Amino acid sequence: MLIKLLIVDDHEVVRSGLKSMLAETEIKVIGEAVSGEAAVKAASKQKFDVVLMDIRMPDGDGISALGRIKLEKPDLPVLMFSNYDNPTYVARSVALGASGYLLKGISREKLIEAIEFAAAGQNIWTRDELRRVTGALATPRLAADVEVPLTQRESDVLNQLAFGLTNKEIAQALNISYETVKEHVQHILRKIGVTDRTQAAVWAVRKGLV
Repeated sequence: MLIKLLIVDDHEVVRSGLKSMLAETEIKVIGEAVSGEAAVKAASKQKFDVVLMDIRMPDGDGISALGRIKLEKPDLPVLMFSNYDNPTYVARSVALGASGYLLKGISREKLIEAIEFAAAGQNIWTRDELRRVTGALATPRLAADVEVPLTQRESDVLNQLAFGLTNKEIAQALNISYETVKEHVQHILRKIGVTDRTQAAVWAVRKGLV
């Protein structure tokens, strides 16, 4: 059975490599996109069986695109495909309905198997991956519909945190000090009623903030 695949990655060498790996299989790459925004548009215009989605890209990240695609086409399987073994990315991918999370060092055999499983409507989450994010996906002390009095700067930090950025990266993005970021993160966790940044990221997703 032919599987129609959309590849989403901003690096041409990655897209070319994937097409070469899949060339003699039942998986046919019939679409490519270089950003999350382009992926959403492609998925709405053309019929695909599976989307293979990078995370960190310009003009719209992959996890935000995942959420938008799932709103429009909830039955379209999306596999996240990243260099980053980041628990926040994994938790957000689970929360938004991804079929699995693959690291770019995966073998050709495992990649093909994952795409085939996703096309058949199966999730490929491993027990270890789900165990890592179970705490993050648990209901926090404050439900998502409860208003939390975050300051504008705290909201800015939470937004960056939810995209999986480290404190150092957040400091650079917002042009504030590392210590200031740490202080904001501590305030955010306390106000939301969670114990770590991954839980905070999932709460922000459920709140519709990212």
